[in-house]
Amino acid sequence: MNAPTLPVKDGFSGAPLSDAAAWDAYVAAHPQATPFHSRAWCEAISKATGHRCHLVTARDADGALTGLLPLHHIHSPLFGQALVGSGFAVDGGLLADDPAVAARLAQGAAEMAASLGVPSIELRGGPQPEGAGWHREEGVYAGFARDLAADDDAQLLAIPRKQRAEVRKALESGLSITTGRDAAERRDHYRVYATSVRNLGTPVFPKALFEAVLDSFGDQADILTVRDNGRPVASVLSLYWRGVVMPYWGGGIADARRLRANELMYFALMRHALARGCTGFDFGRSKVGTGPFAYKKNWGFEPKPLVYARWLAPGKAARDTNPNSAKYRLQVDLWKKLPLWAANRIGPLIARGLG
Repeated sequence: MNAPTLPVKDGFSGAPLSDAAAWDAYVAAHPQATPFHSRAWCEAISKATGHRCHLVTARDADGALTGLLPLHHIHSPLFGQALVGSGFAVDGGLLADDPAVAARLAQGAAEMAASLGVPSIELRGGPQPEGAGWHREEGVYAGFARDLAADDDAQLLAIPRKQRAEVRKALESGLSITTGRDAAERRDHYRVYATSVRNLGTPVFPKALFEAVLDSFGDQADILTVRDNGRPVASVLSLYWRGVVMPYWGGGIADARRLRANELMYFALMRHALARGCTGFDFGRSKVGTGPFAYKKNWGFEPKPLVYARWLAPGKAARDTNPNSAKYRLQVDLWKKLPLWAANRIGPLIARGLG
């Protein structure tokens, strides 16, 4: 094998790179690749938010890719700026053939940040970089993933007893399920999701973000909605990656808890994924010690600590985008009281800067 060269730094803004086929092929072949390394994800984020994606790559002497790192340049007047790998993702980070290549990618990323005048790099997965300016961040998030059972009946029995009882009640409630990707499903999902995050006190992402991801992923993304007499009460947009379903953007209206709509939604998604041939369920990440963290444990998922990495330029502080931070407590409380129409108009302008 030829030794890798130093990283070359490419970029795009909405349009594919000249070596898009090589990017696609490298991600498709790499066993540690996630959907957040894919060109589909990176281009969707840039298209929907306007944040440019820079691709840091390493190549061997023959010009073949040996590693890559997509970085979105997130900039916001409220939260500052950072290079994020990848934007709006919960995983990603360095993707390389070996540790030496990973180190070269990290070096290239730091050089890019310095050249752009960006004070921080945030990596949400992958190998941990070492060297000047890099720091480990752990103890904040945990991931929840496990195998699916062989069939619907076995999957129900795989849920711990107390949670299984709640699922059984939801199955007998008369609520209905729809799945799809059409305009009606997209509209209903956004309404439910926007209501859910407003009730939590956080701004909603732009509708264009959900549209772009659905369009880019094609049949590898869809929406599942729980309905009460036709009214959408809970909905989730999921990604499918290498036999694993990832419920990514989901929520419910105020009535969802009373109706046990979330219990039905996630169990219905497990059954839907089994019908698609999936063998795994990735429940995503949650902050340690929060309600969502406990909820996922109730389903029988064991938390796996997540370690992230951050690079800071000398003398610079990390940006704070955590809604649980004490500095945002007043804003969160006020946001919960906003009329939904106002939250949906203002929220995307704020949330696009979170990345």
